[in-house]
Amino acid sequence: MRQPIVVLGAQGMLGRAMLAELLRRNLAHRGASHAEVDLARPGSFAQGIPAGTGTVINCAGWTNVDAAESHEEEATRVNGVGVGELAAHCRSLGARLVHYSTDYVFAGQANAPYPTDHPRSPLNAYGRSKAVGERLLEQSGADYLLLRTSWVYAPWGKNFVRTISKLAAERPSLSVVNDQLGRPSSAEQIARVTLELLHAQAQGTFHVSDDGQCTWFEFAQAIVAHAGSGCRVEPCSSAQFPSPAARPSYSVLDLSATTALIGPLVPWRTSLADVLRRLEPTSPAAR
Repeated sequence: MRQPIVVLGAQGMLGRAMLAELLRRNLAHRGASHAEVDLARPGSFAQGIPAGTGTVINCAGWTNVDAAESHEEEATRVNGVGVGELAAHCRSLGARLVHYSTDYVFAGQANAPYPTDHPRSPLNAYGRSKAVGERLLEQSGADYLLLRTSWVYAPWGKNFVRTISKLAAERPSLSVVNDQLGRPSSAEQIARVTLELLHAQAQGTFHVSDDGQCTWFEFAQAIVAHAGSGCRVEPCSSAQFPSPAARPSYSVLDLSATTALIGPLVPWRTSLADVLRRLEPTSPAAR
């Protein structure tokens, strides 16, 4: 590990998990908020990521998938062009850059897990914005670690697990899509695996998620079962719940390169149970 470490997007869901893991490992680090380092403002990089920085872990980005459909230029400025400019800054400092991408860079028509070198073919604006960032990172000449992940959740922040837990306590039944298959990813496992890959001197592109796969319906069933609320979870199709952004029907990521380097990953049901025991309450403002 190259220290000191700067974590961008430190106040976000993944950023918070990363700061906690760095603290647990007693690694020299500093968190940078969006106000300090904004990917849309490369002029903020010099002060927020100064000379002497060893590693930059980029947990920042445009994450609103549906809003990207009507704001693709803004999403691409952050997730695409901004990442390229960040990589250039890191290269100028001799710092390693860790950047996170998404399963949404793939078309979702496969029937076997996507390997890291599968061609990108995103279905929606968010996926296209992230694909631009991947391409610019690869072309930057920077020392980088690109980690694709999917369906991220944590005890905090805005995510599927907290949303379903809240709704299950309020409603007698829920309908959840059962025709999208992928891998849930605990933000805390992502943070742990990131640092293990860095410790193993990993370079290039890897996939990181919880082990195992499920549909959103199966994921919701497991969440509600843990709550014991009596809420019924009913399967439905994506067509019954249309959204501005198309979602891939199959976005399972191949984890073999990651597990070959650092060993097995924690299964999603195990990670989920741990997170559900520590869910933070939803604030009134977020309801």
